[in-house]
Amino acid sequence: MKKPIPDTVDAALELLSDGAYVADRSLATALFLSLKLNRPLFLEGEAGVGKTEIARVLSETLGRRLIRLQCYEGLDVSSAVYEWNYARQMVEIRLSEALGDRDRDRLEADIFDERFLIHRPLLQALEPNPDGAPVLLIDELDRTDEPFEAFLLEVLADFQITIPEIGTVKAEEPPLVIITSNRTREIHDAIKRRCFYYWVDYPDAARELEILRIKAPNASADLSAQIVAFIQKLRGEDLFKLPGVAETIDWAHALTQLDCMTLDPDTINNTLGTLLKYQDDIAKIQGSEASRLLSEVQTELAIAGAAE
Repeated sequence: MKKPIPDTVDAALELLSDGAYVADRSLATALFLSLKLNRPLFLEGEAGVGKTEIARVLSETLGRRLIRLQCYEGLDVSSAVYEWNYARQMVEIRLSEALGDRDRDRLEADIFDERFLIHRPLLQALEPNPDGAPVLLIDELDRTDEPFEAFLLEVLADFQITIPEIGTVKAEEPPLVIITSNRTREIHDAIKRRCFYYWVDYPDAARELEILRIKAPNASADLSAQIVAFIQKLRGEDLFKLPGVAETIDWAHALTQLDCMTLDPDTINNTLGTLLKYQDDIAKIQGSEASRLLSEVQTELAIAGAAE
């Protein structure tokens, strides 16, 4: 069921909360302005901090269709916007030749008809929808090539796409656009100028603990506190890829499956692959380094407990 766009920052914060997304007020403000002013929201940050999840939550809480364009190197118009169904066009041409019922000009007009057009994500996002404009997620834009960014400018500036054989398709109601980037390369300023920008950082301990309470409710309060404290320590290490919130949640689920009630060096060493995705990082933390971090966590939690 379609729901109205939030009309205040507090309503945007509540919208995210309804979708089990723990956000701070600055993110809710950026989201509110993006929705209210029909501007794309450009979310940048490390992998696993919850950028993509925001689009899913918007779709769910507003009752809108989610259209996802997963970006990759070599992405082109035929994969992202539209392409012609060449197989069906060839069948139509052969059938016309066999029957001899159409001249060349009429045949050309017929085969470049809407019924032969394959709609890809960007074109789908501009189509009318009874449930309201969809949520368009352009995920990991930094993985595409720069020429594709240039094509996006027309879409983001005017919410329209030009198809040479048919004409210009313009959205009656602009989609709600979320663009994400892991910053593996810089996105052109022309794209960013058309968006509201927000850097999604790793959460602080209090917010990460709240995320675990919602996303991993089977983990005990004590175990969750240890998990968050350990990961916060881990993010202070010089690693190739720091664990994101997604890894925090995965680790909590993994530890509860192992019936773990409290962290210990062996359990940490045996489950590091849930947190760290590169062997060099695992080798660096495994063993004495993991024990040192755990010892610091236990000391800090004990002091905090005594102070209460």
